[in-house]
Amino acid sequence: MTTTNEIADKIAGEHGLTKVQGKAVVEAVFAAITAASTAGNETSIPGFGKFKVKDTPEREARNPATGASIKVAAAKKLTFAPAKALKDTLNK
Repeated sequence: MTTTNEIADKIAGEHGLTKVQGKAVVEAVFAAITAASTAGNETSIPGFGKFKVKDTPEREARNPATGASIKVAAAKKLTFAPAKALKDTLNK
């Protein structure tokens, strides 16, 4: 697993920044993606992928323990679609 701190350390090392500056860069990128998603916009990072907000409609489900029917509320979810370049790199 890679953490935010590990990503920040790698960016700091590769670009001559302090760890604090590297962490600020990573947090700024995540904040920009979050802000765009909250506004319902798609975020596209060429060569990496796209983050999209999708609406899931209300649906009916079953409680597996009791078999009772329950309603699952409508919600928004954030999806990620990897770019072709990333998929190709993963499948080498």
